[in-house]
Amino acid sequence: MEKDLTPRPGIADRLSAMIQLPTVSAERETRGLEPFEAFEALIAELYPLVHEKLSREKITDLGLLYFWQGSDESLDPAVLMAHYDVVPVDENDDWTYPPFEGRITDGWVYGRGALDDKGPLVVVLDAVENLLASGFTPRRSIYLSFGGDEEVHGNAAKVISQTLHERGVTPWLVIDEGGAVVDPPLPFLEGDAAMIGVAEKGIATVRLSAFSQGGHASTPKGLTAVSRVTRAVNRLQPSTFASRAPEGVIRMLEAFARKAPARFAAPLRQLAAHPKVAARVLTAAGGEMAAMVRTTISPTMLSGGTAHNVLPSAASAIINLRIALGETVEGTVRRVRAQVRDPLITVELVEGSDPSPESATDNEQFALIEQAIGVSHPGTQPVPYLVMAATDSRWFHRFAPAVYRFAPLKMTAAQRATIHAVDEQVEVAELERGEVFHRSLIKGL
Repeated sequence: MEKDLTPRPGIADRLSAMIQLPTVSAERETRGLEPFEAFEALIAELYPLVHEKLSREKITDLGLLYFWQGSDESLDPAVLMAHYDVVPVDENDDWTYPPFEGRITDGWVYGRGALDDKGPLVVVLDAVENLLASGFTPRRSIYLSFGGDEEVHGNAAKVISQTLHERGVTPWLVIDEGGAVVDPPLPFLEGDAAMIGVAEKGIATVRLSAFSQGGHASTPKGLTAVSRVTRAVNRLQPSTFASRAPEGVIRMLEAFARKAPARFAAPLRQLAAHPKVAARVLTAAGGEMAAMVRTTISPTMLSGGTAHNVLPSAASAIINLRIALGETVEGTVRRVRAQVRDPLITVELVEGSDPSPESATDNEQFALIEQAIGVSHPGTQPVPYLVMAATDSRWFHRFAPAVYRFAPLKMTAAQRATIHAVDEQVEVAELERGEVFHRSLIKGL
């Protein structure tokens, strides 16, 4: 690392302090706003120069928007995003260390939010604080957009984006969570890859409901409400939606081909040249690869019945769909209704947002991200890909030309499995590299 990019000590302690505040957005009604308000105060305490030098706005109860004035006001600004809310902890889960203790041990920080998304947030703030301490002023203005309700698909980031749009602000670059530095994504590849999300799938939550005459369970008549809903759910198979390989997936295959041994490079190039074949091959591969090329269907909640010996008069199921690029919320709901094939099933859209457009990889913005990765994680290959989950940045891609989803932390497969699960953890050395990434990126602006 360059001498002037050496991180200051204490980043693990700062993340630990953040983890200790249980900003669980799904439990706001029981916990109240106190943890979120305490988090605001903690930022001011841990980052005094950010608090002093940057302007700050509270947008909704949970949105924080900081502004760092650049030296050239003619340039469109950059937006660096993160969220500070976390998902709940199941009291039955067996954590090695208490999830809100923020334990630092053997070079790691443990706790809910270490990776999602307080770790990526702390590296942004550390970078800005360190640059302010050195007297640096960016040429391009910078917004820091932090939401406190991302995990419940909340409103903070949406209102922040609307506010900037109404003010005539068109971000030159937006970076949010999504991808990360990972182990070789394919078994025949060598070296780490920086997976940079150039687009993200849409999301739809659909409720299937059925109603029937109740009665005693000893004398059932035809399909009960539970049976009808169960049949409808079973009809929603993975093959319900066709597969297609969007441009971002093709660019990912091309990038893999450049790093693959010769015997694998040619087949990867062939797949990249034939998107329909690529879609079929990736679908057959299953798992994350299949999810990149088609809309996925996940039944997540079932309800119905009041007693073990009473026929239910109503039953319902919640279906979570992640919508492939090229499709829409409206078309997805229409397809679900056709696949269910039951006029007595009500198909109701609870919430949804369309997939994002795809951001380019042959522009200055992507080149800047590549350059910063080269400083923080030398030798790591930048690879464009498609993010399967929904991020707060989806509210910006409707009017910002270059939106990317990348957390500059290395996350092994085992670590990624701890996100929303047990023993979430981040390596202290990766926090330091993440800070270097953002400091390099900001200087490059």
